[in-house]
Amino acid sequence: GRADDQVKVRGFRVELGEVQSVLLEQPGVRQAVVVVRGERLIAYVVGSVESGALAQRLPQYMVPAAVMVLDELPLNASGKVDRAALPEPVFAGGEGRGPATVQEELLCAAFAHVLGVERVGVDDDFFALGGHSLLATRLVSRIRRVLGVEVPLRLVFDAPTPTGIAAGLAGAGEARLALVAGSRPERVPLSYAQRRLWFLGQLEGPSATYNIPTVLSLSGDVDRAALAAGLRDVIGRHEVLRTVFAVADGEPYQRIIPETELRWELETVADVAVVAGHHFDLASEVPIRAGLMESGDALTLVVVVHHIAGDGWSMGRLARDLSVAYEARSRGGVPQWVPLPVQYADYSLWQRELLGDENDPGSVLSRQVAHWRDALRGAPEELTLPVDRPRPAVFTSRGHQVPLSISAAEHQELRRLTREHGVTLHMLVQVAVAVLLSKLGAGTDIPLGSAVAGRTDEALDELVGLFVNTLVTRVDLTGDPTLAEVLERVREAGVGGYAHQDVPFERLVEELAPARSLARHPLFQVMVTLQNASGEGVDLPGASGVALPSSAAKFDLEVSLAEVDGDGAPVGLRGRLLGAVDLFDADTVQVLAERLVRVIDAIAQAPEARVSTVDV
Repeated sequence: GRADDQVKVRGFRVELGEVQSVLLEQPGVRQAVVVVRGERLIAYVVGSVESGALAQRLPQYMVPAAVMVLDELPLNASGKVDRAALPEPVFAGGEGRGPATVQEELLCAAFAHVLGVERVGVDDDFFALGGHSLLATRLVSRIRRVLGVEVPLRLVFDAPTPTGIAAGLAGAGEARLALVAGSRPERVPLSYAQRRLWFLGQLEGPSATYNIPTVLSLSGDVDRAALAAGLRDVIGRHEVLRTVFAVADGEPYQRIIPETELRWELETVADVAVVAGHHFDLASEVPIRAGLMESGDALTLVVVVHHIAGDGWSMGRLARDLSVAYEARSRGGVPQWVPLPVQYADYSLWQRELLGDENDPGSVLSRQVAHWRDALRGAPEELTLPVDRPRPAVFTSRGHQVPLSISAAEHQELRRLTREHGVTLHMLVQVAVAVLLSKLGAGTDIPLGSAVAGRTDEALDELVGLFVNTLVTRVDLTGDPTLAEVLERVREAGVGGYAHQDVPFERLVEELAPARSLARHPLFQVMVTLQNASGEGVDLPGASGVALPSSAAKFDLEVSLAEVDGDGAPVGLRGRLLGAVDLFDADTVQVLAERLVRVIDAIAQAPEARVSTVDV
């Protein structure tokens, strides 16, 4: 068609004339024409195009998949471009042009490593290949390791291709302090996140609120001795799983129990719920327990880890290591692991060294706290929610949970929308939650919490431990914006938050000093989570099972969703809405869940609609 035609490429609306105009503005281009071949934009130019220039000027979905440089454009008898005579595009390796520099080659390898794919082309979009905010953090860490530079996380969002990042490396700074194993003091301090959980344990007493239980049904010929030995192997491999939290002079510290002194065994139990609900004494008891229940020919394995020693990502690492250990033990051998580069105690010490002194204005801690101080200045300390009863003086952590489900067709449309607007699916769900709460009386300034993996150094990738951190995204709904405009606002706030995720939430609360209360969570009361942690499972004979979702409420409302994929295709979103019993009746939580799905549907169907028109 004509150069000004609007076409759709992989669901995105593209103005061919806009792409052609940007091409013609490049100093080396004398003539240009843009066409669509299959599902790809192809540019034919007479002249030369600087590598990375288009990625800096165009949205990623408008960057041509291939640029063919010609001596001249073929013309027909009328003197117009003969499109039928344009040569077929050449894709290096079948996916696009090959890397032109060593930097591009290393970046392609870094993309492939983080995404878990065989190869990535220089013009391949990180997020279109399955990337998300968690993996973006890992990509920055990988680039730091292989190129020795500190790439701003924002660059991954703004130019999410090897070409785009290569073009932005000129402004990259020196790589920050790397995490390595080193000497340790006699008493290793807790990490900031561990310290908060330890403090809550002192305040509230032992409970199952922060347990992470996994239950597996086992069939076939299970070697119980190998299973017990394999679990001990895993506990031996990860120091944090054999750490108790002692106190000296009023300060907690990590006391790592040597493997030779470890008193731990796989228990035979009559009820998995007893193990899952175990109350750990963190001062004297290692933070992992496991039990095996027999019922007829069926076996059930339950493993529970206290949150002070693990998080969602860690459970995948634990499952993988247990699979390796069980296989080795069942053959009469011992697991042959690659040694871990660091242990959790090394991380705790590195965290303090990395963040630096709060009195040093140039420290990471000072700079990041300054960002959050500006970002959260004036935010409401407590949201007005559609509660059924007044907030009690002390939060009791009991919850009602209601399932959430988004269809495969809508999931596919949501993915298209995220690519078109350069946002993550998590950001889109945050918009939906904020719009719903605003429509129900919460106002136009909605602070929402979200969890990030916190594994900001590649050395942590294989480690079990508590690294997860909490960020606050302030959703601005002032001025009756369109849903698409809210997506842009959340993207800006979210990217800024990801770039300042090193400061632990616990330390942030200390620095910002909001009014303390036992009745509500500080800085936000609504948590939004999109699960995208490692999906590794235990490879044992006939094993099938899942992590047990806890019904303990840590917030007023908690939205938790996970993507379901079928051979790479979106199959739907599944999850739950958890509402605090202190504030909501079960029927109210059900209604809120139904309305949230309705708002998500509204965003998918009409992103240009204004917030005021959304019907909940």
